Amino acid sequence: MSASMRKRGPVTDPHVTAPDTPSWPYLPDAERGALRELLIHGPLPRAEIARRLGVSRASLTRATRVLMEHSMISEGEVALRGAMGRPSELLVVRHDAHHFLGIKLTGDAVFAVVTDLGAQIVASVEEPLISTSVEDTIDQLVAIHARFAEEFDDIHAAGVCLAGDFARVDGRQIVVVSFFLQWQDVALAELLSARLGIPVTADNDVRALTAAEHWFGAGAGCDSLAVVTVGAGIGSGLVVDGVVVTGHHGRAGRLDHLIVDSTGPSCGQGHRGCASAYLPSEAIVEAVGVDGLDYAGAVELARGGDPAAQRAFDDAGRALGVLIGTILNGLDPEKIVLTGEGLAVVELAGASIDRSIEDVRLPSEHPVPLDIQPFEFTEWARAGAVLAIRSVLHF
Repeated sequence: MSASMRKRGPVTDPHVTAPDTPSWPYLPDAERGALRELLIHGPLPRAEIARRLGVSRASLTRATRVLMEHSMISEGEVALRGAMGRPSELLVVRHDAHHFLGIKLTGDAVFAVVTDLGAQIVASVEEPLISTSVEDTIDQLVAIHARFAEEFDDIHAAGVCLAGDFARVDGRQIVVVSFFLQWQDVALAELLSARLGIPVTADNDVRALTAAEHWFGAGAGCDSLAVVTVGAGIGSGLVVDGVVVTGHHGRAGRLDHLIVDSTGPSCGQGHRGCASAYLPSEAIVEAVGVDGLDYAGAVELARGGDPAAQRAFDDAGRALGVLIGTILNGLDPEKIVLTGEGLAVVELAGASIDRSIEDVRLPSEHPVPLDIQPFEFTEWARAGAVLAIRSVLHF
C-alpha cells in the first residue's frame, strides 16, 4: 500500500527492529569535540584543540589517544609554531578508514554516495526510482547499500534526505509529508535501519545540506549561516549560534511563501505574489508562456534576448532578492550560501537581485555576504552522509 494512503500513524513494520549493537563507538565529550574541530577546521596542533575546547593538555592527550585507537585521527606533518619556530605535530582526520552512506531521494530518482569520515565522496551511483512506494524505495536502497558494501565493509551509518516535512514522534524520525514522493507519516529511518543493520537518520534535504555546508562546505566554522537553494522549489536552512535550526514543527527556514508582490500571480497554495509564484523553475517556465518549454529552454530564450523570458527571470530575481534581504535583516548571518539547479537566475537577473536586496535590507555599509556555490545532485547525497556522520557523533 502506498504511504500516501495511510492515515493512521506512521508507516512501520512490527516485525523488524533497529540494530541492537551500534557500529560506532561511544565517544565522550572531549573526544567528540576534538574530532569535530579537526573535521571542520582541518589539521590542528594539540595545544590549539585544547584551547578551543577549554580543556587541559592532559585531557586532550587522553582524548586524542582514544581517537587514534579507533583509527579516526592520526599524527600528520610537523608545523612551526610562534615566533620562536617551535615544531608542533598536527593531528589530522584519517580518510582511509570509516565510511558512511548518503542518499538523496527525489520524486523520480535516487542519488547515493559513500563518503569517508571527512565527507569526501569515494563512490557514487544515480538511478531512477523503481516506484515511489515506501516498500519499493526501501528495497532499492537496501540493494544499493549491498553493492557498496562489496567494496566498503566499514559503512557505519547512513543518512537519507528528501524534500518534505519531518518530525520526531516518541523519539522516532517521521517523514510527516513529502509532496514529490506522495508519502505521509513514514518512519523511513527506522524501516531502513532495520533492513541495513546500521543506524540510519533522515531529514529534510535543505536542512541536511545546511549541516553539510556548516561543517564541510563554504560555511565551515560559521556561527551564523543561511543556505538558500533555488530550483524545482525554494529552500532555506539556518544556523544560529553554531546549531542547525529545526523549529518546533521542523519547518524553520520556510521562506518560500514570503510575499513579494501582493498583486502578483497565485502560487497554487492560496498565496498571491509570494516567492514560490516567481522563483521555482516551473514558475519561470509558466511565466514565459511557451507550450512544451522546459527550464533549460527558458534559460536559452532569456540568453537570446526573448522579452517574455527576460521578464520571467527578472521577476524571479526580484523574488530571490526579497528572500535574501529578509534573511539579512532577520538573521544577520556571517554568510549566505546560494546554490541549486536554478542558479541561472543569478546570471540572467543579477541586477534585479541586487536592487531587490537593497530595497529590502536595512541600510548597511557592510557588503552582502553572499557565496554562490556550483550545484550537483551528488551534493545532496553527500549531505545525507553528513547527517550520518553528525548523528553518530551526537551533533
